[in-house]
Parts: sequence; C-alpha cells; structure tokens
Amino acid sequence: METKDYTNMVHIGRKIERVRRLRGMTQTELGEALGITKQAVSKMEQTEQFDDERVKVVAEALGVTEDGLKKFNEETVLYNTINFYENCGVKTSAVSNNHTFNNFPIEQAIEMFEKLLQKEREKFEEVKKDKK
Repeated sequence: METKDYTNMVHIGRKIERVRRLRGMTQTELGEALGITKQAVSKMEQTEQFDDERVKVVAEALGVTEDGLKKFNEETVLYNTINFYENCGVKTSAVSNNHTFNNFPIEQAIEMFEKLLQKEREKFEEVKKDKK
C-alpha cells in the first residue's frame, strides 16, 4: 500500500482559490492550465489535502512557488511568485557589466498591493453579505 506525503495540513483548496483570485484567474483559466474542467477546479478548491506532487503542479499553474502555496497567507503570497525577481526590473549583463535598476519606489508598490488587497477584502465582504 502506497502512502501519500501530505505536508500541507491546512485546507489547501481554500489557499488555491485565494491565490487564483489574487492572480486574477478564473476557474476556467486555471482548469485550462491544468488540463481539467472548471467543475474539477471547483471540486479541487473544496479539497482539504493534496499530495505534494499535485500541489507542485497547481502552484506552477498559478505562477507561485510550491512553498508559497503551502504556506499561503495574504501578506507573503505576493513575495513567493516564481517570476518575482525576473519581473522586478533589475537586469544585468555579464558581458558588458551594464546595470538597469528599477526606479519604482517600494512604498508605491506596497501602496498598490495594499489597495488591491483592500479591494479583494471588500469583494469578500460583499459575497459574505449576499450569502446571508
């Protein structure tokens, strides 16, 4: 009998849903990236535990690290994306030793993420009120 390795003890489906929404993806888009249906994504988001290999595949489809998905919380998920360094605007060249640095102030980036997070919280509260 094969044993599965579950290192993601907190409801992973909810984390997948939250990351998907923060990334601006629909269930259909995530399903296409994973090769499954929208209904399968919905069921996946209701699942409490996944084996580590499945978490890895879903994390790649969402564009976050496996560890970032497993340890997801709203404060850290944006820092665990796979392409964070590649998209930060810092470019180097080993041949010419030219450097281009991003002049985008970190305070401005933090403010933007806080506004996006607040909008998501407001949407959540609206949905919560609609369900009552």
